[in-house]
Amino acid sequence: MSHEHDHEKSGAASHRVTHLIEALERGGILTREKIDSTVEDFLAKAVPHNGKRAIARAWVDPAFKQRLLDNANIAVAELGIDLSHWSPVVLRAVENTPERHNVIVCTLCSCYPIALLGPSPAWYKSEAYRSQVVRDPRGVLAEFGFRPAESVRIDVWDSTADVRYLVIPMRPRGTEDLSEERLAELVTRDGMIGTAPI
Repeated sequence: MSHEHDHEKSGAASHRVTHLIEALERGGILTREKIDSTVEDFLAKAVPHNGKRAIARAWVDPAFKQRLLDNANIAVAELGIDLSHWSPVVLRAVENTPERHNVIVCTLCSCYPIALLGPSPAWYKSEAYRSQVVRDPRGVLAEFGFRPAESVRIDVWDSTADVRYLVIPMRPRGTEDLSEERLAELVTRDGMIGTAPI
């Protein structure tokens, strides 16, 4: 899988966005400044620390982990993470175990839990990742340097406009004495996507 960006498609999309903004301004619907302000506010609330906190809490609090698996929207709200300013989506948490590994993707575009993981990496949006992880998840994970045992089942979860996924990675061994704050420091974005272990 190539992580290269398709510059021709990006240029075409950028051109369309520019024309859309100009049309909105001409129609008096929105200004470029209002769009920029909205995007800045949106991204200011999109920080990976939110997801890291949720995972660390799930590692130390089995009842919270169960609530996260049952209704992730409500569970993250317990931590003061407000998802209501994003488009209304259902957040689903899926748990890695010694027998099962989960990976998230959006095969149609790049739907992604920005509020919990921050802005998505370029490779997540690439056509190569989006198409290959569904057909050959083990091959894609190997390209990231991760090779789960053959006995481990790999489940690929396809995000949509209505549903986003968050992977609960397995807690690393030897971390029993670490505080929740220290555990949060161990959590990575790729671990919450499922392309890497923690």
